[in-house]
Amino acid sequence: MSKSRQKYDEEFKKNAVKLSYASPKTVAEIAEDLGVGPNLLYRWRQRYTADGDKTKYATLEEELRATQRELAETKMERDMLKKAAAYFASLHK
Repeated sequence: MSKSRQKYDEEFKKNAVKLSYASPKTVAEIAEDLGVGPNLLYRWRQRYTADGDKTKYATLEEELRATQRELAETKMERDMLKKAAAYFASLHK
């Protein structure tokens, strides 16, 4: 049986990162206390600072996702326009 994937809200992630920076415990110990994997906590630390703000990495990652989404939409529009142009060109023959 596969384990269902747990989703954590942004506030939980920020608090976990703050705790990981403030506590004398290791990241692995904190992750175990919170019930998350250490790799997940390390990824959250890449996204949030000790104050809970977003890092430059997180900002760039969001911009990249938005740009990729926009590019995919533009490609779909381009393909539809190509098909429409081919259709109308076939009508004039």
